[in-house]
Amino acid sequence: MDTDGSERGSRILRGILDACLLSLVAERDRYGYELAAELRRAGLGIVRDGSIYPLVARLERRNLIEGYVVRTDRGQRRRYYRITAAGRTELDEARALWDQVAGGVHAVLHPPPAGGAPHGDA
Repeated sequence: MDTDGSERGSRILRGILDACLLSLVAERDRYGYELAAELRRAGLGIVRDGSIYPLVARLERRNLIEGYVVRTDRGQRRRYYRITAAGRTELDEARALWDQVAGGVHAVLHPPPAGGAPHGDA
């Protein structure tokens, strides 16, 4: 039994990161290091470069993204990822869920002043 919430927290974080990765790949095909760099730029520095690959591999196993190899100008092989139709569906669902959860959390963390209208209602 999960007594400290760490397993549940890990699942929640994994779901959030999955949605973020799907969103990045939906914008355009990307490679692993680029995904990690984009997450860092967005303020999600909790993901280390090397830890991105198990996340991407899981998305690929679930057929939410697919990988393909491209040779760079220097002859190096780079694995890019593109979103699949199932990945787009998953992303749409994740965005809807995130919007609902984020709105609810915001309402709880930022309640209206006593006797006042909710934030945004003026």
